[in-house]
Amino acid sequence: MPSHSTDHALYRSAGPGKSPPAGATPPEEAGAGAPRMIPGMLSKLMSLFLLGLVRFLTGSQARWYGCPPKAEQRIYFANHQSHADLVMIWAALPQELRSITRPIAARDYWTKTPFRQWITTAVFNAVYVDRVSGTPAPQPAGEAPAMPAPAPSPAAGTPDPEALRAALPEGDPLAPLVQALESGDSIVIFPEGTRGHGDEPQPFKSGLYRLAQMFPQVVLVPAWIHNVQRVMPKGEVVPVPILCSVTFGAPIELAPGEERRAFLDRARRAVIALREV
Repeated sequence: MPSHSTDHALYRSAGPGKSPPAGATPPEEAGAGAPRMIPGMLSKLMSLFLLGLVRFLTGSQARWYGCPPKAEQRIYFANHQSHADLVMIWAALPQELRSITRPIAARDYWTKTPFRQWITTAVFNAVYVDRVSGTPAPQPAGEAPAMPAPAPSPAAGTPDPEALRAALPEGDPLAPLVQALESGDSIVIFPEGTRGHGDEPQPFKSGLYRLAQMFPQVVLVPAWIHNVQRVMPKGEVVPVPILCSVTFGAPIELAPGEERRAFLDRARRAVIALREV
């Protein structure tokens, strides 16, 4: 196959109005692949740099207690104390799992600057979610507020997962996560919904329960992220080197007819139990 420089020479030697020899590649096509390669190379280099940085600052210890690192579709759910949680749990996964696992990222924070958005998109392949405000949106004049759909009672039987997914409003905060799971990806979520400041996670919000209903075949794996809040405390810019770890526990399942709060409390206890492992 002729080299790119040879192709250019063949085009120049053909002269105006003449056809170049067969097999010569047009100059504008010869270098067309290079620009397309650059973004992929940059994201790969940034991925390697971040892995090295995280391992230098934290030791990046991953401990699998109760389940092996297996390439199956999973929902990893963990405590949340720092924006660095996303990076820590991503770095703790082995390469074959990182490539199929997408962490969630708060859209308002991770898209605030072009650099943050590029990292979460090109390196972490994150799923952006909108953090829900506690204040309901104002209703137009004369329009009655929308009533939430009643939760199915245990007596009514187990809800149909496909029906639940089909009934999900397009603007629901869970919609991007449902789309990722329907595509076959694993995801990492933080059921507290916001960063905690105590030794224990805050009560879990309903998202994990709803996902477990809609995707009963997906494995639910609890995880405890230890010490990462000391690496990047809230309001700080410069990270502090300190040993951190992520402990992955035994999977849990949503029991038939299990109520939302009972399941969420049980999931929270599964995360807390890993603190002492």
